[in-house]
Amino acid sequence: MLNRIFGLETEYGLLVHQDRPDHSPTWFAHKIRDHIFQVQRQGVLDLHHRGHDEPPGNGGFLMNAGRIYLDMGHVEYASPECQSLTDMVATDRAGDMILQRAVQDLGLAEQVSLIRNNVDHETDATFGSHENYLVTRRFPFSRRGLAPLVTFLVTRQIFTGSGRVGAASPQDAWIQMDRLIVPRAALGHGAASPQLPFQISQRADHIVNDFFEWVQQNRAIVNTRDEPLADPNQYRRIHLLLGDSNMAEYATALKLGTTGLVLQLIEDGKAPRDLDLDEPVETLQEISQDQEREWIVRLQSGKSLSAIDVQEQFLAAAKAHCQGQDEETDWVLAQWETVLQDLRGDYQQLVGRIDWASKLWLLETFREAEQLDWLDPMLKSLDLEYHNLHPQKGLYYGLVEEGRVPRLTTDKAVDLATEHPPRNTRAFGRGELVKHLLTCGPPTDTEGALKEERLFPAYVINWSIVQVRGREAFPMADPFKTYVQEVRSYLANP
Repeated sequence: MLNRIFGLETEYGLLVHQDRPDHSPTWFAHKIRDHIFQVQRQGVLDLHHRGHDEPPGNGGFLMNAGRIYLDMGHVEYASPECQSLTDMVATDRAGDMILQRAVQDLGLAEQVSLIRNNVDHETDATFGSHENYLVTRRFPFSRRGLAPLVTFLVTRQIFTGSGRVGAASPQDAWIQMDRLIVPRAALGHGAASPQLPFQISQRADHIVNDFFEWVQQNRAIVNTRDEPLADPNQYRRIHLLLGDSNMAEYATALKLGTTGLVLQLIEDGKAPRDLDLDEPVETLQEISQDQEREWIVRLQSGKSLSAIDVQEQFLAAAKAHCQGQDEETDWVLAQWETVLQDLRGDYQQLVGRIDWASKLWLLETFREAEQLDWLDPMLKSLDLEYHNLHPQKGLYYGLVEEGRVPRLTTDKAVDLATEHPPRNTRAFGRGELVKHLLTCGPPTDTEGALKEERLFPAYVINWSIVQVRGREAFPMADPFKTYVQEVRSYLANP
């Protein structure tokens, strides 16, 4: 894709298969993390505080330059920086493979399951799949400038949603109104949803703002935190947390690719006009919950049209402005058009490509065979099993085995991506440092070094800067640069 860096952060559910387990899911999460870093030696643990909730040892960088860490008790994997959708899908799936291998290596595969989804049906909790897109500092990051992005994001769930049984309870949250922060319920929002059999998005019920900076309890369509993890004079990072975790490689690539193209349209002043939504948050939830799948949205102009119509306007603008700029762009445009056409017909045409359609087809097939009502708890169990990372248990992998799922990568490519970062971003240089530390270890523990260690850890690795004790800090402010030769020289010359 043209001038774009992508990244994904995935939080995993952890299901314990015991009525009275000896250990909590968090205990198992610690075991998995420790096994990856201390036994399998897939990476190096942090030696410094990354924040009040990330003490030393909470997580670390991997050989593939991504990260595994614990967040609010969940295992989370952050991919390395990627320039292509092919690399993005491979490195994203590499996180699944690293974690599932650890579970099996520990002999825990019959006790626990890692679930790549976004909802806990028992507690009504949600956990995230965060998308990251690098844009220039010139990007119009204002309510007016971001309005086309909000409209696109609200309506893209028709092909990016992972689907779920039921609905979440009303969310207790606060909304920013001018300079005031007021309860959402005070504005008449958040009324109880009727009991739903199925909806197309897992995260929609949990999004309560259009724009907000902090993610806990005030999840927004666009997160406004300004944390570029790169040269702040040149770049901004668009951080999104409204999307679902996708099992289908096709859906992952389409989600990232279409969003990347819409960002390009906004950057270049070519985004469709007059598509501002009347109530973005409510529209997000109404689309997800629409049992007839008509997906009608109301614009600020008073006009009503379908989410498919809206998406087709973005597609037309992207075809006019972006077609022919590179091979991946043309793939995204072709698949975007095909999916929108198929969405106008029988949803079963999308099985294997789009997660909500695949899951709905599996659940409907089972429900009809067993004569079950949508309220039967078995359906919630099957909902979770669609996302199970165990290749012999996960329902998604059953579709793969049946040949119903188009692959964008291969098992061999994913295996390589567990230890090798993309070779055209700064992830390459960071991966060299991690491999050096695993092979050679930190600097020799002389008596002086041991005294220093209380104040200065043997190494510090962050996304945009690294330091090995005894050397100056080494910034890596440009995500498009590999820094591999510079890192090798840095390590060779104390």
